Amino acid sequence: MVEKGLENLGIQVIAASLAMDGLRLVETEQPDAALVDVCLPEMNGFELFRKIRALDSKIPMIFVTSDISSETTIEAMRLGAFDYLAKPINLDQLRKMTVSAIAARRLMEQPVVMPLSGEGAKGDQFIGRSALMLEVFKSIGRVSGSNVTVLIRGESGCGKELVARAILQHSERNSKPYTAVNCAAIPDQLLESELFGHEKGAFTGADQRRKGKFEQCHGGTIFLDEVGDMSLLIQGKVLRLIQDQRFQRVGSNDEIVTDVRVIAATNRNLEEMVAKGTFREDLLYRLNGYTIELPPLRERREDIPQLLEYFLKRERREMGKMSLEGLSPAALDALIQYDWPGNVRQLQSVIRHALLHTTGTVLSKECLPTVVFEGRDNKASEILPVIAEPVELDGTIQKHSANHAGIIRIGVESAVQPDIVSFIDDRLAAGSNDLYNETMEEIERYLFARTLRDTNGNQSKAAEILGITRGKVRDRIAYFGIQLDRAVTIQS
Repeated sequence: MVEKGLENLGIQVIAASLAMDGLRLVETEQPDAALVDVCLPEMNGFELFRKIRALDSKIPMIFVTSDISSETTIEAMRLGAFDYLAKPINLDQLRKMTVSAIAARRLMEQPVVMPLSGEGAKGDQFIGRSALMLEVFKSIGRVSGSNVTVLIRGESGCGKELVARAILQHSERNSKPYTAVNCAAIPDQLLESELFGHEKGAFTGADQRRKGKFEQCHGGTIFLDEVGDMSLLIQGKVLRLIQDQRFQRVGSNDEIVTDVRVIAATNRNLEEMVAKGTFREDLLYRLNGYTIELPPLRERREDIPQLLEYFLKRERREMGKMSLEGLSPAALDALIQYDWPGNVRQLQSVIRHALLHTTGTVLSKECLPTVVFEGRDNKASEILPVIAEPVELDGTIQKHSANHAGIIRIGVESAVQPDIVSFIDDRLAAGSNDLYNETMEEIERYLFARTLRDTNGNQSKAAEILGITRGKVRDRIAYFGIQLDRAVTIQS
């Protein structure tokens, strides 16, 4: 059946009923792909797989079996199978898989655009040779030797914490304590205690005295990431600390003197926040002792090949894909042409995703997530940055593809209001079988966007109005693709 099913595609099929016969054919005929039955009389297909790989490490193999259990599928893919075909064999699936496997094998014979020699560097590295990145490196050199407060500005995923760590490594405080605090990830009521510490009995659950980050970092450096997400109360205490190097623990009147250098970062427009009254102007001036603007990846495309080489070397080692030799020309072209709204962090996620789908020695464009090929205007100010793992990235795009195509504008007068009647009509016409959940999701999307617009993006205030936790607000922002203080398009 396999022979007849493939002969009209011009594919020559050589067959063997026994495993050892098949091994001899692999050795003498050197086929472009192999279909291997899991249940064989002499040995099982997994054992045969290993023996074939010992003869030819590049041959794509498709497992065929009547056992469709998850364990068999997982084991097949874990071993590095190209794909998995269940019995009874579907001829259309057989043809598609076989053609893809042969194409993948022939692609491996093409010259590699970016060969990957060596294991690659361990740890994080600052990558870039473009003129824009050279200016960043110069700025780090200028400011690292002083104790001036530094404000790092740039879009999400650009590598602002790497800049902070580079400043630290080249400063006189490099052997002193260093800590990073994400101000957006900690609820307001806990952030104050996290930064300044608290006394025993200061609040419910404070069963002992606790030193805050500013006290722990005495003599060293603290990195305040997403500084624009701090409440006005905490902003005032941070301002005083920067000015006087003094602070008080929560629940105490005693002043503590500290010596700490502050490096802050934000992806938000602090000047607009000052105009709206959500960020202190005097704190902005204090933070802005020296500003480093980190360019988005789309403005330094010449750095993409170097970044790809770095991440491919690192991720293939961590994921056990050391057989990978490089990228195909088509894959490299697609990655360079993409606008990378999530910047370097998204690039790393895409590489992880692609490696999970790579079974050969060359990473082809077929292994890349579909978002890289979507024909749309990928402006960084209009697309939600990718902050999830690769599998979740694809899931989000697929989940939202049916009904999310509107634009939400936060902090401006006009916001797109959902036309529920038209929405329901469209989903009925599309044959939806999940209309209730789709409609509730559309209403919830607008509810969160509308509330955030009215609170000027203040997540804590929005949580209070909605009667839910701030964590739930953050979750909905990520789920619906709402990016604060700028126009965004829900991914579709």
